[in-house]
Amino acid sequence: MLNWRRDPDYEQGVMQYEQRKMQHELRMKQLKSEIEQIKKETEQLRRENARLRTHNAKTKTLLSYVDQHCFPDESNSTPIPPIEPGSSSS
Repeated sequence: MLNWRRDPDYEQGVMQYEQRKMQHELRMKQLKSEIEQIKKETEQLRRENARLRTHNAKTKTLLSYVDQHCFPDESNSTPIPPIEPGSSSS
């Protein structure tokens, strides 16, 4: 009859394997969580960018109106005659 004994190196190897497997599973959960967080942040940034594009378009429109009303084209404006020295203004 055989005298069977457990191999301590084998048992230690199995324990190390199980420990690495648990560490790997934990790391995978962490990575999945990080991916979800990045997806949420990316979506938030997309919404913020869309809001800023809208705001920038409104600002450009307002600036265009200001330019039209405060700084008319020189071709459309009547030049102001120069004031001659010695003339009096009423």
